[in-house]
Amino acid sequence: MAFSFRRWLRISLFNLMLIAAIGVILRYKIAFALPIIDQKHLLHAHSHFAFSGWISQVLMVLMIQYLARFTGDGIFKKYRLLLNINLFTAYGMLVCFFWQGYGLFSISFSTLSIINAYWFAIRYWKDLGALPKKTISQHWFRAALLFYSISSVGAFSLAYMMANHIFRETWYLGAVYFFLHFQYNGWFFFAIMGLLSSRLELLMPETRIPRIVFWLFALACIPAYFLSALWMPIPWYIYLLVLLSALAQCAGWGLYIKHLLRYRNQIKEIFSLKAKPILLLAAAALTIKLLLQLGSTHPALSQLAFGFRPIVIGYLHLVLLGVISLFILGFIVSMNVGVRSPYFMKGLWIFVAGIMLNELLLMLQGITGLSYIMIPLINELLLGAAIVMLLGAAIFNAFFFKKELPNE
Repeated sequence: MAFSFRRWLRISLFNLMLIAAIGVILRYKIAFALPIIDQKHLLHAHSHFAFSGWISQVLMVLMIQYLARFTGDGIFKKYRLLLNINLFTAYGMLVCFFWQGYGLFSISFSTLSIINAYWFAIRYWKDLGALPKKTISQHWFRAALLFYSISSVGAFSLAYMMANHIFRETWYLGAVYFFLHFQYNGWFFFAIMGLLSSRLELLMPETRIPRIVFWLFALACIPAYFLSALWMPIPWYIYLLVLLSALAQCAGWGLYIKHLLRYRNQIKEIFSLKAKPILLLAAAALTIKLLLQLGSTHPALSQLAFGFRPIVIGYLHLVLLGVISLFILGFIVSMNVGVRSPYFMKGLWIFVAGIMLNELLLMLQGITGLSYIMIPLINELLLGAAIVMLLGAAIFNAFFFKKELPNE
């Protein structure tokens, strides 16, 4: 395994630990007084760094490693500048959003990050085209790059409104949800499906099912944006498209699960026993997410969901932590790189426990909040869940690349 690949994985995992640390500060400020911290500024810094410094960074690294399977480890030299720029802009956004919120410097770093994303998309698209064998995983990767680029429309719109002090709530929320949707339902989701497909292609025969699944999700992605905008007054035919997109995604996931079960014996040869439970948790989180999306097409449920902040926060964490981050961590474990120490896995499971506790508390907070019932010490409990995640992230970072200890 190339040193550059291991190095970039280590940087990405460190960034995840840093995100967990910021999460602790945010939760502490909600539970207790911390006047020196601007909550909104730190929240913007936290979210932008999570998207760019953790998820986008590690997805780029893993996608480049996919190319290395065909071209050799030297491919990382070709992408070194792009990875460094993405890392630089991620830390720039972290510092500047914390310092000034939406302002000249934070918007400048955000813009540079988007330009770098375009550059990465173009270069990676060309390198995919140069590969000798065409596979379904490459379709997922190309779609991920397209949606990565499309999401920037929301970011640019939001930056323009904030810089010009335009505070139309409908426009603001529309831009926010546009960016979020094409990031986590587009770029993030299609990239991890590409990574999953790239591993399955090693042993499983090519069939029509994965292609059908890809097209169901790809065609549904754009109209599915309105799943995040059902609070807007939309025409009936748009609502029909939204309903069909939610059904298409559920059908596609069902077909994919059926396909995986058919070849479960082969899959056991690809994914280690250590990785399997983590990937199963990510799959369960994705199933819950798709069912929640389908349920949100009911007008009454939609108004409740998007009108109550704890539910929105819980849903976003379900996707970004439960689906995307758990899959990435499970995928890294399945590659058997840098995870030889048993303490790495212990730290990882502490982190997973923190995610599950966080989601449970957010779910309870959302459900009880609808009835105006307050859970005693809920903010302190959520702070505890954030501390558990930070502890787990610190442990698996400390033991990444550590060799097995004697008698372990």
